[in-house]
Amino acid sequence: MAEEVEVGPGQIHNQFVVMEDLLDKLKLLNYEDGFLRDLGFKPLSRHYFAIPTNPGEQFFIFTSLSAWLINLSGRQMEQPQEYDDPNATISSILDELRQIGATVDFPPSKLKQGCGEHCIYVLDKLSDTALKNTNFKWSRPMYPQEETEEEECQMEDETELTLDKLEGDFIDEQEEDDIEEDGSFLDLAGLQNLQAKTAMKESSKPDNIMESTTNVNDWKLEVERVMPSLKVHIRTDNKDWRTHVDQMHQHRDGIDTALSQTQGHLGKLHDEITKTLEKIGSREKYINNQLENLLQEFRTMQDSLAEAKEQYRQASGGVTDRTKVLAEISEELDKIKMEMEEKGSSMTDGSPLVKVKQALQRLKNEILQMDIRIGTVEHIVLTGKLKDKSNLQKDMNKTLTTSQYDDYKQY
Repeated sequence: MAEEVEVGPGQIHNQFVVMEDLLDKLKLLNYEDGFLRDLGFKPLSRHYFAIPTNPGEQFFIFTSLSAWLINLSGRQMEQPQEYDDPNATISSILDELRQIGATVDFPPSKLKQGCGEHCIYVLDKLSDTALKNTNFKWSRPMYPQEETEEEECQMEDETELTLDKLEGDFIDEQEEDDIEEDGSFLDLAGLQNLQAKTAMKESSKPDNIMESTTNVNDWKLEVERVMPSLKVHIRTDNKDWRTHVDQMHQHRDGIDTALSQTQGHLGKLHDEITKTLEKIGSREKYINNQLENLLQEFRTMQDSLAEAKEQYRQASGGVTDRTKVLAEISEELDKIKMEMEEKGSSMTDGSPLVKVKQALQRLKNEILQMDIRIGTVEHIVLTGKLKDKSNLQKDMNKTLTTSQYDDYKQY
């Protein structure tokens, strides 16, 4: 087992330092225009690959930046896409890294995260090679020259003259504004005063260079004290056409910037869609060629199936009609069997005689009841007649008048 190398407490922050150096090298390679603007990426922060934030986005930017640096190094590598195989892309980058002479003593899986010291190491080596290929050289540092006291005095004089000029211009502008505001009439007195002040300024110009005897620190303090009162505040009018023109230029610049970025994205999207459609078309042709025989057999089987279905339909129609006829014949046969069973059972069984005897007995009972009813009615009728006869005799035995007798005769 290998011995572990002792690492200092500051080693964990080494990747941040290397990342800052890497960002400086990328700026020297002008990666803002050559990489970010062409591919539509955002500017990288100084700790972008040192801190894990979004593994998918970081890995895609890492592979794209590696391919761009490899192309700057004089080698050819296609720009990776989002849906490419990550293992193949990493192996291609490591092969190019080995060819430039860099040591690769870590597994390829360390680069799948898209961040960390190994990703920064790969990008740093590729950026060094790109700088060498572009013949970049560090120039000697340019140190600022120290100013002498005479130059300081001249600068102070120039500053004093500049401040006097600003103050005079400010006063003139105020007077001109007053004249413009009062444009309804012509102020002759104001114009004469303005001309007199102008003449006094021209006459007061010195013939020789002025030498200042003021202390520098006092002058700076006075400048700081007077500076707020020398500021010119110009009120902006939203209705001014110049403001609208500036806004139009700003919007146009924004539209041009967005259009360039959008065109890049749309171009990439168009290329991807075109490649995908070409792949789909080629695969469709390949599948059609491979399955042509099977499709022909399938069509033949479909035709055979349609013929069999037609024959089955015709046959099933005849079977249905015959099934209906069979059902009707079966019903008639069942009726005939029931009738035959009833007749056979009646011929062999004595139940009809029993039924006849029972019917005769019922008739006898009904006849007897009718005789009793007839006798009862005859008795009632006879009783009524006898009663009427006795009443008639009683009436005859009474003394009757002639008229009554005549009525009786009639009766």
